[in-house]
Amino acid sequence: MIQEVHSYAFGIGTKNSTGEIIEVFYPRPQIHPDKIVVQRLIEISGLANTGYIELTEAQTDLVNRSFSEGVFIDQSEIFEGISAANTTILMLQMEDTAPKSIPEAFLKLHLLSHRLAEPNKINLDGLFGVLKNIAWTDQGPVDLIDLPLRQLEARAQGKVLSVESVDKFPKMTNYVVPSGIRIADTSRVRLGAYIGSGTTVMHEGFVNFNAGTQGTAMVEGRISAGVIVAKGSDLGGSSSTMGTLSGGGTELVSVGENCLIGANAGIGFPLADGCTIEAGLYVTAGMKVNMLNAEGDLIKIAKAKDIRTEKNLIFRRNSLSGAIECIPDPGSMSLNEELHSHN
Repeated sequence: MIQEVHSYAFGIGTKNSTGEIIEVFYPRPQIHPDKIVVQRLIEISGLANTGYIELTEAQTDLVNRSFSEGVFIDQSEIFEGISAANTTILMLQMEDTAPKSIPEAFLKLHLLSHRLAEPNKINLDGLFGVLKNIAWTDQGPVDLIDLPLRQLEARAQGKVLSVESVDKFPKMTNYVVPSGIRIADTSRVRLGAYIGSGTTVMHEGFVNFNAGTQGTAMVEGRISAGVIVAKGSDLGGSSSTMGTLSGGGTELVSVGENCLIGANAGIGFPLADGCTIEAGLYVTAGMKVNMLNAEGDLIKIAKAKDIRTEKNLIFRRNSLSGAIECIPDPGSMSLNEELHSHN
């Protein structure tokens, strides 16, 4: 019986001076392949469980034959011009298990940014412990153990090795640029972000890995890890969404459709469709909110997390009492179509 495979990819891996793979570029990762592809993958790799192999010349010949037979999506350019610092990799994930190697971790991040897997629906447990801190430079990824020598070599040639960041995650656009998007400052979107078609990320916008947008959206604020923003919503300048990486929280924060989070505002609870957070107001899950009717009469007092399913509300702070109030929104927030329709 042919075993099912969760995902696979052919990629180019970069090695450090000790021969360890430090990152992998997968141009066209695939998810849930059909049985013919699975059979050929297992024949080539010999893998019975999730893992990767560095392809030998004989295995590369088998892969190229599969390309010519139309078994795989043709990625023959991967096998051309590989330098001594690189290796050609076949990565298989039999099941969606926690990543145990750098090639597997990078495949999962690629699946997200290629929109093949949605945030919070793919197993990323232990990802931080698997990935290495890398110097991401204008000459490619460099292991920190190799950085001093690489900097010295560049200086000896009258050049400077420009280190753009030191991080476990590279910027997404060095690996994949999804269709229908605009990103003003590419350093602010990490590999593993899920950017929906029609989304614009402005200069101060930020999107973490395992987070993103489901369609047309304006991002001028921060989308933290684990946070998903539905279509038609706008995160104003310097606004923020609370993630779960650092705070220890377990409930995922999300932004519904056609929402507006004003400049310098933020949320720490799921926001239902059609809701607005006024500029400068940060509403956390446990904050008490005065629920008012359209006439301004108090209906009830509730914690923000307990009204997370109620749609079309405006959250504001009373300028006299300082109390957080919530009133029905008679209108409907909409994005400027001209800004997004030509992405």
